Amino acid sequence: MLTYPAIDPVAISLGPIQVHWYGLTYLVGFMLAWWLARQRAHRIGLTKEQIGDLLFYTALGVILGGRFGYALFYHFDRVLADPLWLLRVWEGGMAFHGGFIGVALAVWLFARKHKINWVALGDFVAPFTPLGLGLGRIGNFINGELWGRTADVPWAMVFPGAGPDPRHPSQLYQFALEGLVLFALLWWFSKQPRPAGSVSGLFLIGYGLFRFMVEFTREPDAHLGLLLGGLSMGQLLSLPMILAGVLLMVFAYRNQKTAKKS
Repeated sequence: MLTYPAIDPVAISLGPIQVHWYGLTYLVGFMLAWWLARQRAHRIGLTKEQIGDLLFYTALGVILGGRFGYALFYHFDRVLADPLWLLRVWEGGMAFHGGFIGVALAVWLFARKHKINWVALGDFVAPFTPLGLGLGRIGNFINGELWGRTADVPWAMVFPGAGPDPRHPSQLYQFALEGLVLFALLWWFSKQPRPAGSVSGLFLIGYGLFRFMVEFTREPDAHLGLLLGGLSMGQLLSLPMILAGVLLMVFAYRNQKTAKKS
């Protein structure tokens, strides 16, 4: 069993102002995505200045979509009892699947504003997304939240507030798979020209599969538990992503073949 490194969630404290590691991890993720996107801006016909505008759109999509998704998928009963809770973002609560919907909408709005093909812009954005996802999981680990199920593996840890039993550090699994591995896969795949929609399709498949796998080691939400077929909410939400990714990949490559024949 490893010792959980108890790190103060507050990175910087200046009187009443506190900067949390969780927020900083997302900030670093956005900055890395911004820097890398500027290097590839010419591929989609954007100026480096427009990349900053795109970052603003996607950041709003992450925050608003993540919050609304968390409320809808995980705490809808709480919203019904106290609608203003939805606005109290400082109390925490974000969901990836809601954030994904928010980013997809933000990309569509940006593409419409700048008269860019929406699918092509989605392919452009997809490789940078795992950076924020992975670093966000590091923030979860520092906060000692979203821990794993009890385990007897040598690297299991006792998390504060999770009882005396050692648990999977599932946040680190997600950092490795949804962050590092998925970024490397998408970055490699997108280096060469690909059929429109295929990069986005690979992202949906990759994230959905990795999330589905890791959920077997992650403690289900206490108020939800395991649901249909003994699956968690995260797994149930990931299944449509995998299916959508497969369909998108099939359509992308079929359209490419059709275009070549014509």
